Amino acid sequence: MFKDIIDFIESNPEASYNVIIGTDSHTRDEEETCFVTAIIIHQIGKGARYYYRKNSQRKVSSLRQKIFFEAALSLDCASKVARKLSENGHSELNVEIHLDIGANGRTKELIKEIVGMVVGSGFDAKIKPESCGATKVADKHTK
Repeated sequence: MFKDIIDFIESNPEASYNVIIGTDSHTRDEEETCFVTAIIIHQIGKGARYYYRKNSQRKVSSLRQKIFFEAALSLDCASKVARKLSENGHSELNVEIHLDIGANGRTKELIKEIVGMVVGSGFDAKIKPESCGATKVADKHTK
């Protein structure tokens, strides 16, 4: 996957890119929660390509615990992607993390903590409605 990402970026080095990481989850049944982390490489003005990974865990019933775990999965992935980009001469590319939280709804109390965790780790954080990496791309593959 990393080779494909680097090849995609290097196929048009004059283009501008956004690198987006987002995680979403869905509790499928009484015993399992499916977490999906997406990596999106957006070539501005030309479209995007994405990759995703599914990870099933024992059911997570606490919304707070689920959101923190989503953020932790995104941070782990973002760190690996940023390191690989840097190793391949693309440290100028900014990696942003899209979070499945927003000012409306049950997650509003978590915004300060989760965004602080992401920003404190050196990444930009986006929340709803600007967090399509989590709310659209990763969400699509949780069901």
